[in-house]
Amino acid sequence: MSISEEKKNAIIEALNSIRPYLQADGGDVEYVDYVDDVVQVRLKGACGTCPSAMMTLQMGVERAIREKLPEIKGVVAV
Repeated sequence: MSISEEKKNAIIEALNSIRPYLQADGGDVEYVDYVDDVVQVRLKGACGTCPSAMMTLQMGVERAIREKLPEIKGVVAV
């Protein structure tokens, strides 16, 4: 099932809202795909190897996306 442009834009907008905080710590996040209502992202830079990556993913990235798309099942790093 392909993702609608509206949904993809909402995800990217959510990622853009949190990006400055990630970049301030030397990291970044990139949208990869949306499969079965789960958003796949790639944590980059310092976020990719940070011991707090799971916390960043759940409390930062997933929270920001859920504000735009509450129907998602989750966010995973790939």
